[in-house]
Amino acid sequence: MIMAQKKITDDIQAIVKMIVANFNQTYLPKSIKYIPRFKGANLYLDRSEHGRPASAICRLTFTGDIDTWSFAIYKYGCNQYDPNEIFLPGIDLLDGSIEGAMRCGMKAYPA
Repeated sequence: MIMAQKKITDDIQAIVKMIVANFNQTYLPKSIKYIPRFKGANLYLDRSEHGRPASAICRLTFTGDIDTWSFAIYKYGCNQYDPNEIFLPGIDLLDGSIEGAMRCGMKAYPA
């Protein structure tokens, strides 16, 4: 079992912000971007599209390894994150990485 850290450190937050910015610049049109938020051991990836306010996409939990995060998709029907959802488009893109989570988010919630 992978144990989560209590808090994502400032150093890890800086790396995450660079990963997200690189993904936004490389793979998304300028009108769409992921926005990271941090709370405790969780990284929330929201997405802004065409100037609209950011929408929740997924939550990643830091495991202590920058390349291995636990994933939970946001489910609008019940207004909560679900780490056990296995029937979602893009689940095959999840590899524990932040990039994999963003790719999955683009399939689960197309722009």
